[in-house]
Amino acid sequence: MLATDPSIVLVKEERKEMLLKQINLHTRVYLGDLASTLNVSEDTIRRDINELADEGKLIKIRGGAMSKAYHHTSAVQETYGHQDKRTIAEKCLPLLQDGMLILIGGGTTIRELIKLIPTDLRATFVTVNPLTAVELMDKPNLEIIMVGGQISRYSQMSVGGEVYQRLSEFRADLCIIGTNAIDARSGLTDSDWETVQAKKAMIQASAKVAVLAISEKLNSVMRMKIADLHQIDYLITELPAESPQLTPYRAGNVQLR
Repeated sequence: MLATDPSIVLVKEERKEMLLKQINLHTRVYLGDLASTLNVSEDTIRRDINELADEGKLIKIRGGAMSKAYHHTSAVQETYGHQDKRTIAEKCLPLLQDGMLILIGGGTTIRELIKLIPTDLRATFVTVNPLTAVELMDKPNLEIIMVGGQISRYSQMSVGGEVYQRLSEFRADLCIIGTNAIDARSGLTDSDWETVQAKKAMIQASAKVAVLAISEKLNSVMRMKIADLHQIDYLITELPAESPQLTPYRAGNVQLR
């Protein structure tokens, strides 16, 4: 009887739609966070994820789910907010200069930035993200350093104490990272401890920090702190710099782009 009740089906479909939006927006989300956000049990979320994975709409990972757009086989049409991310990449591009040493993270917005890097740019890029390293190899005049170690299935980054130690030895001109959540008071946050440690190390090793984030991630907070807003030099969104939505982020030395 439940299966034929339209109201029950509608509630489930609405929940799955909200679940899918959270995963596409934040790239990777844990079961517990999804359950808390949607106010249902983890078993319910697990069943929804299984169904969405069977439908080819997301990728299951241990303890949660990942957006298809973040997978190395993804196509442009699968990327959530693709045009907004392209706009962000275009705004970030002028920060890249010849001779720079740049620490760079991973994710779909950074993937758009890499596509735009001119083939004649001469710079050194350091990353802990294997997919980013592979994408950078298409640019013939870049030096690429991959800081390797155990690969986290959650973040798809090299993680562990040796990785963080290696990162601390760099003195980069610029760090470019995405973020799962950003808030004017709480700063940059995430739900994964290893991701937090890697990004902390990247920020601390860099003279300037650029954070790329679509506006839907503004005013959102996750469980673990990466950095305060005053540790960021550039906040780049798809919005005009004078947008009222960015008013809370104008304090301190943050340059809005």
